[in-house]
Amino acid sequence: MFGSLRVLVVDDHPVFRSALCAMLDATDGMEVAGEAADGLTAVADAGRLEPDVVLMDLNLPDLDGVEATRRIVSASPHTGVLMLTMFENEAAVFAAMRAGARGYLLKGARNEQIIRAVRVIGDGEAIFSPAIATRVLSLFGTATPRDESFPRLTLREKEILRLVAQGMGNASIAEELVLSHKTVRNHVSHIFRKLRVTDRTQAIAKAREAGIARSE
Repeated sequence: MFGSLRVLVVDDHPVFRSALCAMLDATDGMEVAGEAADGLTAVADAGRLEPDVVLMDLNLPDLDGVEATRRIVSASPHTGVLMLTMFENEAAVFAAMRAGARGYLLKGARNEQIIRAVRVIGDGEAIFSPAIATRVLSLFGTATPRDESFPRLTLREKEILRLVAQGMGNASIAEELVLSHKTVRNHVSHIFRKLRVTDRTQAIAKAREAGIARSE
């Protein structure tokens, strides 16, 4: 991506919102494109400012973060939405994911985690905090690993699918397996095509059902 990553910060608490804006503006390669205190303003500002990433709270006046996310992503699919909220229940997580959010962090996340997540979302990937990823995976239950799982996948693709299911983004997978980012991205595309899924959430579900999503 060329130039700075432009971020729209949406939160109804002015002190917290100001702190986020100050942190992002002080980070190399990032700039605050705007800030909003309610969902309707967030949708309008996203359309007007065309940010790369929207940092979105869940509980907002006028229009909640889930519906605001749905409207923003519907109008601008290229805009990445990262939920940053206090709510960690399954209903909130899945509602945000169904609305099109690419990431979900809790407000207790460290500044470095938020910055990293914004960069990952800006790069077109998805990211979830470890606690959220574990909670999501647990919902699919525990299955017994089977050697015959996904026979169309290569061993490398199964390895990458396992890491995807553990909540790792492409950049982290590339570092873990000592591969280029482009190579990992191509593998992920092949995996989606072979599994007949369109996104990471669906791939995680299938991996969990087949029993290859568990940590070693």
